[in-house]
Amino acid sequence: MFENQLYMRRCLELASLGAGYVAPNPMVGAVIVCNGLIIGEGFHRRYGDAHAEANAINTVKNKELLKRSTLYVNLEPCAHQGKTPPCADLIIQSGIPRVVIGCLDPNPLVAGKGNEKLRAAGIEVIENVLMEESKNLNIRFITYHSKKRPYVTLKWAQTADGYIDVKRDNTIVGRPTWITGWYEQTLVHKWRSQEQAVMVGTNTAVADNPMLNIRKWHGKQPLRITIDQQMRLPQTLNIFDEKQPTLIFTQKEQPNTIYANVSFDEKLAQNILNELFNRKVISVLIEGGTRLLQTFIDAGLWDEARVFTGTVEFGEGVEAPEIRV
Repeated sequence: MFENQLYMRRCLELASLGAGYVAPNPMVGAVIVCNGLIIGEGFHRRYGDAHAEANAINTVKNKELLKRSTLYVNLEPCAHQGKTPPCADLIIQSGIPRVVIGCLDPNPLVAGKGNEKLRAAGIEVIENVLMEESKNLNIRFITYHSKKRPYVTLKWAQTADGYIDVKRDNTIVGRPTWITGWYEQTLVHKWRSQEQAVMVGTNTAVADNPMLNIRKWHGKQPLRITIDQQMRLPQTLNIFDEKQPTLIFTQKEQPNTIYANVSFDEKLAQNILNELFNRKVISVLIEGGTRLLQTFIDAGLWDEARVFTGTVEFGEGVEAPEIRV
């Protein structure tokens, strides 16, 4: 039905405004329509704050109109008590008679229970309106709950002849070797703002001394992650500046809370993702280097790869990762 799709697209527009701020929650937008007019709308603005349905209902000045309105929401309303009360209960209490939903919530605490509660209260529920678009918007949230791991994005820049870095010496340690330009660097900072965590390997942490923050865009700073199996990273690196959350995976037991102990075996990639899942990290952007990227590629534990190919040639150096198809 065209009308349902029209208002659901507005829900998706609103939901996207929460990108980078609501994780590990999903991005959700809600629209309330009465007699063909939007009388209220809202979205989930920040993790821990009110959900989209509550924000939309609160914008309706004449609450009597709710009793003959339709609520549109891109994700099934929650039915459990979390940081906020169940949205399904609020919808029932508001007297809204009809709810149109984009897709079901894969969270086991919801997973159809929200819709069941609404129907049990006599509310008409229409499901799967713009379902694919709704799923794509929250693919990180859906992957986290369906695959029990974060959504993994790989990112690297390589030269025209297939190298990710030059051969390093003491004169070029501690700073990156740029292959791309200002536009691509800005885009990467935008991508960082959209993910919950950013990760690099040990050698990249030393060779580039990255800050792994957002400087050329705006948004919430991501969790910085790196690997230090043998505890050899110097504390003078930028990742230890305490300006944003940092997590270091190591093989040795450490009392410091920024360290996480994992087994460095053939299942290293899975071990890392298991720990991040337990910490409720729903997405991670892996920026290098080649060894770390190839580890996740070979394990088949990745969801998308974003690869820049520059025009420069190094002739020799560190070969770029290889995705075999």
